[in-house]
Amino acid sequence: MATGKKALVVGASRGIGLGLANQLAAQGWEVTATTRSTAPVATSGIRWLTVDINHATQREALKHSLAEEQLDLIFINAGVFGPDHQDIQQSDDAELAALFMTNAISPVRCAAELLPQLAADRGVLALMTSQLASLNENPSATYPLYSASKAALNMLSRRLSALLSPFQTLLCIHPGWVQTDMGGSNASLTVEQSVGGIIGQIDVWQGKGGHHYVEYSGQQLRW
Repeated sequence: MATGKKALVVGASRGIGLGLANQLAAQGWEVTATTRSTAPVATSGIRWLTVDINHATQREALKHSLAEEQLDLIFINAGVFGPDHQDIQQSDDAELAALFMTNAISPVRCAAELLPQLAADRGVLALMTSQLASLNENPSATYPLYSASKAALNMLSRRLSALLSPFQTLLCIHPGWVQTDMGGSNASLTVEQSVGGIIGQIDVWQGKGGHHYVEYSGQQLRW
């Protein structure tokens, strides 16, 4: 049954992003989702757009295609793990710049450019981050390059909260350890479990305003 709610999921070609787009569509949301190449097969009720948010012209095209929309949810899911070695001494400048561009700079730029499409009275703007991004939650600096890029995402997104109405909510969401290409087969959560929790948090925070760093389960994390 249609809910009348509209969502945009940026970075939905596979894993959590695809699972989120599918579950929202199954729950009756009108879903627009993006992929950098070919749309996934075996999806229904989803409008697919091809966008690489690292390119300003493609972000502008996405904004233009949504100019008449008012979205209840904008979810920016794009992200990469970076080099397997996770060692700054082994990484060249271009590799590090690409990691931070994809995980922090481009997602926040995309979010800022899409803010006019966020419903003023109830919209949720969510960015996929990680518990590893927190100095408090990750004191041993596990996966330091990936974690640093997500910490940058958290900080850059903080400025977005000043641009929101009192009833628009900004969420930095940790999805848990999930069985995806990045999380691996030994992860504790299936995509469906993680996504179910994420959608629950979107429902919980809708209309409450503010900027919150939360886990899929509802636990609030320390910055």
